[in-house]
Amino acid sequence: MELCVNIGTAQLAKNGEELCGDSIEVTQTGTDRIVVVADGLGSGVKANILSRLTAKTAATMLKKGGRIDDVMETLAHTLPICKTRKLAYSTFTILHISPSGNAHLIEYENPPSYVGNRRRLVQLDKTERIIDGKLIRESHFQVGENDWLVLVTDGVLHAGTGKVWNMGWGWDRVGGYLTQAYAPEKSASGWAEEIAGMCDSIYGGRPGDDVSIAVVKVHRPRHVTVLIGPPRNRSDDGLVVDKLMRAGGIKVVCGGTTGNIVGRVLGREVRVDLSSRSERIPPVGIITGVDLVTEGAITLVNALDKIKGRSQTEKIEGRDGASRLASILMSADSVHFMVGTAANPAQQGQDMPGIYVYKQYIVRDLIRVLQEMGKTVTEEYY
Repeated sequence: MELCVNIGTAQLAKNGEELCGDSIEVTQTGTDRIVVVADGLGSGVKANILSRLTAKTAATMLKKGGRIDDVMETLAHTLPICKTRKLAYSTFTILHISPSGNAHLIEYENPPSYVGNRRRLVQLDKTERIIDGKLIRESHFQVGENDWLVLVTDGVLHAGTGKVWNMGWGWDRVGGYLTQAYAPEKSASGWAEEIAGMCDSIYGGRPGDDVSIAVVKVHRPRHVTVLIGPPRNRSDDGLVVDKLMRAGGIKVVCGGTTGNIVGRVLGREVRVDLSSRSERIPPVGIITGVDLVTEGAITLVNALDKIKGRSQTEKIEGRDGASRLASILMSADSVHFMVGTAANPAQQGQDMPGIYVYKQYIVRDLIRVLQEMGKTVTEEYY
C-alpha cells in the first residue's frame, strides 16, 4: 500500500535579523520526497546565503539521482570549514522518503531528528561514517501509517537559554513536548507552525537564534470523489452512479437533480437535513452510503470562496453544505471530479447570474485552487 507523505515547514529569524540564517528545501523526484534543512554559520544575510546554497545543492543533486557521497564531496569543496571557529559553514539534515515507506535520513552536525509513532518516540539505529573528512550520521528505516518525523536546527533546542531554562529547551524536553502535542488530525504545516510558536514563546518573542522546523507526517492517502451534475445522456446514469459507489474514500454528490438520480439508481431514499440550512446555503441531503449530498451551484461557489486564500492549517467550521464540502476538499490528498454535462433547465433563466449557469467554470476554478495547494486532482466528464 502506498502512503501519503505530508510535509510542513516553519521558521523564525534571530531577533534583529531580517533573514533567517537557516534554509529548508522540499523537492520531489518521481514520487519520492526530499527534505533538506540547512543551518548556516552565524546569522543574517551571510548565514542565509550559505544555508540556501547547501540546501539547494543537496536537494538538486539528490533529485537528479546523485549519491550522498557525491553531495558531501561537492559541499566539502563548496563550503570549507571556518578556519577561525573550526566549524562547518553550514550543517544540514536530509530526509529522502518514498510512498512505499522507505526512508533514508542523513545528519551532519545538526541536532538528531525526532521520529515517532503517534504519542511515542522511536529510536533509530544509526551508523556513522566519514565522507570527505566529515562525520555524518545515517539511518535507513521503514515508516508506516501514523509515523512522523520532526527535523530541527539547533535554534529550537536553544530556546529559553538563560531565561526559562539555563541550558535551553533541550532535545529531551522538545521530544516530550512533541509526543504530547501529536494529534492525528493535525496537519504537518499546522504542527510546524505550532512548534515555531512555542519556540517564539519560550524565547520571549525575541529569538536568540534562527529556528527551522520541518514536520513530516505519514498516513493513508485521503481520497475524495465528487459527482457534480447529471450526465448528458440519461442512459449513463447507472454507469456514473456505479463508478461513484465503487470509488474508494469519501463520496460527495453535488446538485439536487444529481442526488435524486443517485437515490433512484440505488433505490435509496433521499432525505433533507434541515438542521444544516443557513441563510445563504441550501440544506444538505442524506443518502445512505454517500458521505455528503449538497445542492449544486450555490454550494460550489461558496465552498470555493471558503477555500481560496486559506492556509491548510486553518480549520473550516460549520454544518452547512459549503463549509462541509470545503472542509472535505481541504483535508483530501487527492480529489476526482465526475462532472455531468447535461443542461439544467432550472438555471436557464435570464435573471440567473452567469457563474451559476456555467458550472464548468466553477469546477475549473476549484480544480486550479486545489492543485495550487499541492493536491492531486483528476476529472472526467459525462
